[in-house]
Amino acid sequence: MELKGGGTVYRQCQVLESMYSMIALVFILVTCVELGDAAAVVDVYRLIQYDISGVPFGSRLATLNHPAASMHFSPAADLSRTVLMIPVRELNITFVREYIAQRRPLGGLLFFLPQMLNFAKIGSKTGSYQIYEMELLKTVLGELERLVIHANIPYPVYFAFEDDDINAVLADVKKNDATGQPTTATTGGYKLVVSAPEPKKVASPTIMNIQGWLSGLEADGDTNQLPTIAIVASYDTFGAAPALSVGSDSNGSGIVALLEIARLFSLLYSNPKTRGRYNLLFGLTSAGPYNYNGTHKWLRSFDQRLRESIDYAVCLNSIGAWDNKLWIHVSKPPENAYIKQIFEGFSNVAQELGFEVNLKHKKINISNPRVAWEHEQFSRLRVTAATLSELSVAPELLESTGGLSDNRPFVNDTAIIRSIKLVAESIARHIYGHQGKNIQIFADESSLAVNPSYVNAWLDILSRTPRVAPFLLKNDPLVMALKKELADHTDQVNVQHEVLDGMFTFYDSTKAKLNIYQVASVTFDLLLLLVLGSYLIVLFSFLAITTKGLDDLISLFRRPPSRKMKTA
Repeated sequence: MELKGGGTVYRQCQVLESMYSMIALVFILVTCVELGDAAAVVDVYRLIQYDISGVPFGSRLATLNHPAASMHFSPAADLSRTVLMIPVRELNITFVREYIAQRRPLGGLLFFLPQMLNFAKIGSKTGSYQIYEMELLKTVLGELERLVIHANIPYPVYFAFEDDDINAVLADVKKNDATGQPTTATTGGYKLVVSAPEPKKVASPTIMNIQGWLSGLEADGDTNQLPTIAIVASYDTFGAAPALSVGSDSNGSGIVALLEIARLFSLLYSNPKTRGRYNLLFGLTSAGPYNYNGTHKWLRSFDQRLRESIDYAVCLNSIGAWDNKLWIHVSKPPENAYIKQIFEGFSNVAQELGFEVNLKHKKINISNPRVAWEHEQFSRLRVTAATLSELSVAPELLESTGGLSDNRPFVNDTAIIRSIKLVAESIARHIYGHQGKNIQIFADESSLAVNPSYVNAWLDILSRTPRVAPFLLKNDPLVMALKKELADHTDQVNVQHEVLDGMFTFYDSTKAKLNIYQVASVTFDLLLLLVLGSYLIVLFSFLAITTKGLDDLISLFRRPPSRKMKTA
């Protein structure tokens, strides 16, 4: 009897082991299927988060874990825990403006940018976009950027680039929304997940100014007695998404122009016979979007003698997207003798090159801390200076400083080359006393001609490199590359490290990974559970009957006798 009872227990164990193995196998298969169909991973770029004098702006959250919806959502839908997926091609700026202004509850915003704006793919074709479509896209992006960077948005806002996976997901989401079935627990759909740490303040952000020097020819050998001409360009950017703010025009065009001008004059100054009797000072300054704070600190570091030796300074700002007109912005009145001399020199060269240069005077308000143009930092120290730009009016604070639409497709290499010729030729004629004379020092096809390949190469590099100052490290590769390039063409190159003024506070977490999950509905889960449960019951019954018999199977479900009955 004991052997028989032992055999029964053994068979029961076999049945249970078979059942457990089958259950494990089924669940492994289901899990594999779900994971295989579930996720896609996309790079996303977070909206800037910053404070000005303690007032918060931008997106205040980074973590995302909500269902997805499109602009085709039902008017009665609750979006408080939903992420709106919006391609910029289909952007309704009025809707977004009203939603943000009225602070309606929302789980998050995800904007999709065309691949033509992907800085990682410089040199690729712009697709089927026509010129008017590109201009429309630029206008829409400009309006969107102005809206989101000046708002306090209490939910995550991200940008991503369109691709086949994104388009497929968006098509499904639109289809569900159009049928009145947004993503819910009962209908299924897509869930968007970004696992990002809580944004933290960037402590004491460092700004770096890069300076190069070309010494002029002095008869007595003392170059400190020579007058100086400064060529300056701010190199950093600001935009809605710091990780996308490459600023091809603002101010990549100014940086490229400065480097090429330094290269051209280094050829002249390398020969004592053609070295001018002017020192040339080249400055790549930081914190341009923040009232040109880097320029201010750079100028304050000069000794009095150097500052007084500056004959005039030319600041280069956004010179890569114009057709037939540039502007010279000044703080001193046009009647000023120095301003008149600078303008006439530039105007004459521009006329020979076939375009127009206009002069625009804007008086400085000393009591206003806002600095509209870089030359105003020079003017506040009584140094004659001017800004050359394609912009006729100074942009507002934190605008037109390298945003989403300021990318390689919108910059014209020819415009930069013409700007370089204008500045280099005007300064050279001033140095060598050839004002008013039709003498081309940097003539095409000569050894001193502007090098289009050099311009194109550096513009491509800058158009791939986000350079928002608070997120650049002290030994950032870009800063080191600019320093090295300037050192190849000038002398006494150095980098000045300063701390950005405390008026601005920035937060990290600028880039993340977005996981897109296809969520099965609860109905599907219940049906699957019912099918699996029925299958397992039938399987268990079959195994029990074949190994133990029907009576033993039925006995498993009978109530066992009580302990008293066993004792009796």
